[in-house]
Amino acid sequence: MRILREPTVYLVGRQTVDEEAVDRFLADHGVTRWATDSTVAGEKLCEMAGRMCYMSFAKPRPGGNAAYIGHLLEVGHGSVLEHSVWNFIITGVSRSFTHELIRHRAGFGYSQLSQRYVDESVADFVEPDCIADDPELHEVWRSAVEHAQEAYVKLVQGLDRVFRRESDATLRRKLARQAARSVLPNATETKIFVTANTRALRHFIELRANEHAEVEIRKVASRILEIARAEAPNLFADYELIDLPDGTRVARTPWKKV
Repeated sequence: MRILREPTVYLVGRQTVDEEAVDRFLADHGVTRWATDSTVAGEKLCEMAGRMCYMSFAKPRPGGNAAYIGHLLEVGHGSVLEHSVWNFIITGVSRSFTHELIRHRAGFGYSQLSQRYVDESVADFVEPDCIADDPELHEVWRSAVEHAQEAYVKLVQGLDRVFRRESDATLRRKLARQAARSVLPNATETKIFVTANTRALRHFIELRANEHAEVEIRKVASRILEIARAEAPNLFADYELIDLPDGTRVARTPWKKV
């Protein structure tokens, strides 16, 4: 059993732009030449969507893509940001975290590790910092999760006997694990695949990379922001990450929610 204290966030999916299709659209509508200075597909698609609303391809504003998206953020034209989409895998997080994460519905999609199919007898557990930093509390917590895992193993073994008349071995294991998981704590480590558009991601960052948010989800939100700022600065560089005394960070932006 491993005890984890820090999440890991992987950016695993980025959009691409079909340049030939874009050129055909422009030509079909009398635009002989349009280009943007961004090479990031998500940034380019947001600009294209915004320009299509007013067919302003022939009249680009000074400052390129950064200025264009900056204006969108300034005036709160957030619907345009929904056209850029990002795919993440998040690991080293607890079931407590995912219970909070999936409350973010609009603009998000989720696929999570299944405890019905995956054997949790070798599961890891995520320990809150405030418990891990206190030796006495850490021992109480460690003992509790160890006993829970031991109970899970015994239940799976016993339930395998209960369902022995089920001829399908895969179904037999699933039936046992789905019942035995009832003793596993919220601290059990999980993995989740997350897809979100830029507007939804900005809303998540503003709510969760915040001093009023729970610590674990605050860590994840700030790490997602780090990745997003490096990947698409025109969409996320307005945020500043500020250190808190507990070692976590919060995000600040001059713009209202878009």
